[in-house]
Amino acid sequence: MPDASHLRRRKDVAKSTYETLCILDSNHYARDPGGVSKQIADIVTESGGKVEVNRLWMEQKLAYPIDGHQKGTYWLTYFEMEGVDMPKLDRAFQLCEPVLRQMTLKIDPRLVEPILENARGGGPVTSSAAAEAEAPAAPAEGGGEAAAESGDK
Repeated sequence: MPDASHLRRRKDVAKSTYETLCILDSNHYARDPGGVSKQIADIVTESGGKVEVNRLWMEQKLAYPIDGHQKGTYWLTYFEMEGVDMPKLDRAFQLCEPVLRQMTLKIDPRLVEPILENARGGGPVTSSAAAEAEAPAAPAEGGGEAAAESGDK
């Protein structure tokens, strides 16, 4: 059975897209938001990944205290990486001071593009929105006033 180093040398090993949710120390993030953002991106890059999206999600009160912290800053990172590099990434997150907790999930390949588009701020694409975008706009009959009046009823 080949070990992980053998797989890493192969060029045909497929990379997958992952989502990591980190709960950060809110105080640490408030003091240096750019530094924490860069630190998380660097962890992914140094572990062999390519960052697609790295952004703040929200800040809120935690359901229970974690290491004495009552509030947490939730940070989302989407990246591409070979699965054999995941243990190295997990260990790096464990050693990262601002990270209180983290969870990494593999994204289904069919969902990668819509999820990344939403994470970049493009908004979710629904089937009705996609159909409206593809359909040509019909001109209003009877001029602008008639169309506006019929819409008010």
